[in-house]
Amino acid sequence: QVQLVESGGGLVQAGGSLRLSCAASGRTFSRYIMGWFRQAPGKEREFVAVISASGGTTRYADSVKGRFTVSRDNAKNTEYLQMNNLKPEDTALYSCAAADRIWNSIATIRPSYFNSWGQGTQVTVSS
Repeated sequence: QVQLVESGGGLVQAGGSLRLSCAASGRTFSRYIMGWFRQAPGKEREFVAVISASGGTTRYADSVKGRFTVSRDNAKNTEYLQMNNLKPEDTALYSCAAADRIWNSIATIRPSYFNSWGQGTQVTVSS
């Protein structure tokens, strides 16, 4: 399995931006499909974005489409989530996840698809 460490979270005002990073170590990063999920207090973990192993395919939750951008740098073993025009409802613990599997556009939105997780980084958006 790959080890994942997130960074870049913090407190930001509504309309602001943050960039999250997910640094991977262990086995070959470029093999992994990488995702971002978030969990707000009292709510279930929800899908945010996913990117294929090559970086050529991405998918987003409707709630973040047009505001968030997922990317990766396989040379640096790092995945990113650029978050713009943040809203208070984006407040959550954001976690990155890795899957050493074949791309499946339906399954990639499910937490169960992923087999490695980071500890998460808190994002708080004030109104």
